[in-house]
Amino acid sequence: MGLGFLGRSRIVAPSGWTRWLVPPAALSVHLSIGQAYAWSVFKPPLEKTLGLTGTESALPFQLGIVMLGLSAAFGGTLVERNGPRWAMFVSALCFSSGFVLAALGVATKQYWLVVLGYGGIGGVGLGIGYISPVSTLIKWFPDRPGMATGIAIMGFGGGALIASPWSSSMLGTNPAAWSTGVVATAFLVHGLVYAVFMAFGVLLIRVPADGWRPAGWVPKTDHGTSMITTANVSAANAIRTPQFWLLWVILCFNVTAGIGILEKAAPMITDFFRATPTPVGAAAAAGFVALLSLTNMLGRFVWSSTSDLVGRKNVYRLYLGLGALLYLTIALTTNASKLVFVLCAMVILSFYGGGFATIPAYLKDLFGTYQVGAIHGRLLTAWSVAGVLGPLIVNAIADGEKAAGKSGPALYTLSFFIMIGLLVVGFVANELVRPVHPRFHEPAAADAVEARSEAA
Repeated sequence: MGLGFLGRSRIVAPSGWTRWLVPPAALSVHLSIGQAYAWSVFKPPLEKTLGLTGTESALPFQLGIVMLGLSAAFGGTLVERNGPRWAMFVSALCFSSGFVLAALGVATKQYWLVVLGYGGIGGVGLGIGYISPVSTLIKWFPDRPGMATGIAIMGFGGGALIASPWSSSMLGTNPAAWSTGVVATAFLVHGLVYAVFMAFGVLLIRVPADGWRPAGWVPKTDHGTSMITTANVSAANAIRTPQFWLLWVILCFNVTAGIGILEKAAPMITDFFRATPTPVGAAAAAGFVALLSLTNMLGRFVWSSTSDLVGRKNVYRLYLGLGALLYLTIALTTNASKLVFVLCAMVILSFYGGGFATIPAYLKDLFGTYQVGAIHGRLLTAWSVAGVLGPLIVNAIADGEKAAGKSGPALYTLSFFIMIGLLVVGFVANELVRPVHPRFHEPAAADAVEARSEAA
């Protein structure tokens, strides 16, 4: 496929090129698209200037997450075929132009353009950008795939830590000063700045030459669990294996358990300690949310790096098994201790982030590097399901319990026990993961086919 400057053949690294330039290239994309987690900053100004309800102002974000999952699932094969520079370019083009179209929508008071721009077009940029560096990082760091993917995906979790204060400073904190001009300008500046920042990754990204390996590294087929393969499985065959669907369940339920706390963190901690002698105020609740965001981000790097040492199956035993025990601790201690509640929630959210960052390396162990990016894209449909399931469980049950006259921790007890059940199911699914049967492996010539496709 003739892609010119964007093609794989133009980005094969020369001899002596350092692989440590690849993580910064990946981070330039992930730190940018991680802005999605800071969408809430735009909600109040949009509601005031365009007369929207809270539900309406959430539409761009909701559509963006849906498009993330769909574009990752259906675009994964294209990303593998065309290479990381093409993928990063498409991501930058879609994500940045989504902001520009949203700016036009605000300026002309056509909210559907904001939804289409940020949510629809920008959402495609989210999905393609999320998976764009995965297989490249794994090929550059076969000795530490968990650490490598953890660095990039940590960027997605931490993007909001940059975007939130930046966006707030542009919009201002005084509602009286909000206008369509101010909001439109903020969207436009975001689009232009992110285009420049993501272009850094487009220009810097490289793929290793055929047969390249880290100096002194010898491939291993055992991490104490015999889960690492030297064979390759195509994306089409991967979805026919029980291993793919077991990992789908594992990711879905781990994310459901984490997002159940993350989505309702501020009102949850307020409700838990409302009737105690030391209730939690709005400022402290906001600090709790920020703390969870930080542990979510750090967990993506720390736990995925740990998986390189202890193996992917063992680290998911930690995410799912200890996660269930932490939920049980919160459910049994209720509001007896703020410290226990906060520490348990922090560790659960670190497991939530770690699960995202470790799953590409788990896929590489089981299916090889051949089309791991495409397989990862298909697996991210589990995120789309969990993104609906987690908040639905927590919010629906809390609303029902409140209508029944309950308050405090009682609003969430049933939800927590459901999360425990889901984590136990995920734990069992992880225990059932075995090496992929050889009938799903690509022929021995697959490596040569891959090499030719990269050179095409």
